[in-house]
Amino acid sequence: MVFQTHPVTPERVDDFVAVANPNRRATHCWCLSHRLVAREVEELGGGSREAAFRALCERPNPPGVIGYDDGEPVGWCSIGPRAENTRLSRSRLIEPLDDVPVWSIICVVIRGGHRKRGFTTPLIEGAVAYAASRGAPAVESYPVDPGSGRIDVTMAFVGTRAMFEKAGFEVAGRTGAMASKLPRLVMRRTI
Repeated sequence: MVFQTHPVTPERVDDFVAVANPNRRATHCWCLSHRLVAREVEELGGGSREAAFRALCERPNPPGVIGYDDGEPVGWCSIGPRAENTRLSRSRLIEPLDDVPVWSIICVVIRGGHRKRGFTTPLIEGAVAYAASRGAPAVESYPVDPGSGRIDVTMAFVGTRAMFEKAGFEVAGRTGAMASKLPRLVMRRTI
């Protein structure tokens, strides 16, 4: 296995689609819900979520990285400066812990048919390396803490505490947010 991560630039949007929205549904996930408010989707994409996502991919800090297994797109990790994620930066439930200009991981997806093959950790590590290459002092994530329970698979994109601990993150705080009735943590990895 040769695993690589690359920023989702305009020429890689179809690779993102293959992972996160293979049927290219207009109302399906374009990884915007924690990033943009409705007005921004309208401004960037004329109301089209795909067009708004494509516009984000043209910015100096694209909205995340794609993970490739031997050149095939198998994973997506939404990562970028917290300050560039309007909805997250305005959240009253996931508030900043301090003044550190962290980059935030909002979403992690492994493509159907490629799960349970060990891609999650190298995808997260690749995202952290990308953030470090762009000058990020730390990366945060906001996964659920299932305790001894299990998470609803529809919420798996937010990740679990164990998943991020395996990638070197530590619990830095708690949020007021819940996912599938489970508390969400603030986990941080200093770079």
